[in-house]
Amino acid sequence: MKLFYSSGSCSLAPHIVMAELNMMYELEAVNLKDKTSVSGDYRLINPKGAVPALRMENGEILTEGAIISQYLADQKNDGTMLGKFGTTERYRTLEWLNFVATEIHKNFSPLFGADRMFKTVDTQTEVRAAFKAVLNDKIKFVSEKLGNNDFLTGKQFTIADAYMFTCLNWSKHVGLDLSAYSNVNSFMNRVSERPAVMRAMKEQGMTK
Repeated sequence: MKLFYSSGSCSLAPHIVMAELNMMYELEAVNLKDKTSVSGDYRLINPKGAVPALRMENGEILTEGAIISQYLADQKNDGTMLGKFGTTERYRTLEWLNFVATEIHKNFSPLFGADRMFKTVDTQTEVRAAFKAVLNDKIKFVSEKLGNNDFLTGKQFTIADAYMFTCLNWSKHVGLDLSAYSNVNSFMNRVSERPAVMRAMKEQGMTK
């Protein structure tokens, strides 16, 4: 399998999943500005022009990070990162996975793209402040739900944790202060120390 990625983007989440599951994989970096990779025009691989994309073993391309992570976990089929079919554990993980996609990931996007979306600095500042407020509310909820748990669903690290870590790791790049959320900070530290996470971040050039 080959993962098409951009360093530090949401493609880090399925990268972490592959590393956690000890899968054999290849990587290909994508320049999102001009939509190219070493293969040429990236849009010929993924017409959406976004990462991640996964070339599966049958040669087909799968897109959308949350779905790629689910697909990868199901290939292992041991219930470790995504509960087995029909179990409550599976649906609790998918519940969190969808929360990250709709309530965390999407609310970070304007913090990165406000300067492209709005012409005036005042409007850009207002938009960023508004979305930071939304994110603070969502992250407060995450912190309360985490409680004393190691991970989102309890003791087991899942694909939802990989996605949450990936998104919250953007906070330092957009000036979003997480210091008030002790449970979230403990979670981020705990995840960052996992060997598979360190491996994925190093392979993406995020760490030395």
